[in-house]
Amino acid sequence: MGEMTALTIAITGANGFVGRACVAEARRQGLPVLAVTRSTPLPQWADDAGITHLRLDLTDAEAAQRLAEALPDSAALIHAAAHLGDDPERLARDTMTASATVRDALRVRPSRLVLISSLAVYDTDRLAPGEAMTEATPLIPMPSTPANARDAYAGAKRMQEALLAEALRDGWTLRPGVIWGPGRSWHALQGFWASKLFVTIGSEGELPLAHVDHVARAAITAAQTSGPGTVNVFDDDRPTRARFLRAHKRCYGWPRINTSVPYGAWAGMAGVLGPLSAKLPGLFQPSILRARMMPLTYPNTALRHRLGGEDIDSFEGMMARTKESE
Repeated sequence: MGEMTALTIAITGANGFVGRACVAEARRQGLPVLAVTRSTPLPQWADDAGITHLRLDLTDAEAAQRLAEALPDSAALIHAAAHLGDDPERLARDTMTASATVRDALRVRPSRLVLISSLAVYDTDRLAPGEAMTEATPLIPMPSTPANARDAYAGAKRMQEALLAEALRDGWTLRPGVIWGPGRSWHALQGFWASKLFVTIGSEGELPLAHVDHVARAAITAAQTSGPGTVNVFDDDRPTRARFLRAHKRCYGWPRINTSVPYGAWAGMAGVLGPLSAKLPGLFQPSILRARMMPLTYPNTALRHRLGGEDIDSFEGMMARTKESE
């Protein structure tokens, strides 16, 4: 791993959940920031002379040229702009078209790229319960469109990585787990609501959580470090679903009523449904169920710790910090 050098950190999606944390971490380290946002800048940036704002819709026809012109000679770019849901149209626009803009801009003004990808690109159909998800885990097959993958979000992130492969030759692909933090204390891998009752699917197995502050530290360090590399980013202290429920209820007071269904029992029920499951919500579909709920382990590598350091606090400590900062 190369030496760290001081430079300007350009951040796409700087108004977003991960982008805001990256801006804050860069400024904490005294690094100048080019904050690229589709909408108006955050009010707290107004008094910070170290933040330059570029209002730019990355899906516009002239966006690549404008982004290239705005990048300083010594810069690294953290690409955090993307659609977080499963809407095919928004994924095509806000993830794929926006990433094509970044690729084209970096062809004109080469800069180190740090891509915020996702653990969703891994093919959990190739894993068995209890196994470890690592950077060596096979990826989902390359889809022709996001909608043709296991789920549209996973397909878009898989295609995004391929689209930016050229720009990542001296860059970093970070694959965080489920990113959580202030304003986003809950996560989608716990189960589902049935009216006022929350149903947890399986209480054992690690949750692949990644606190947004840990992700930001890894991204800012990667931006200052020569690559290339692909690194999973998980919290070191990864709770089970049962432990997560206890901590969240203690800090936030909910869910008030919870029941747990063993993963094996739910998976067996989903398997019995067969072809009918394709017309039902994702947790009834075996591939999506495995991706979201199968009990696995998520070890961090030494390289992850060299980029992001150790956890700031224990899981319960991070949950308490998250609540206090809201």
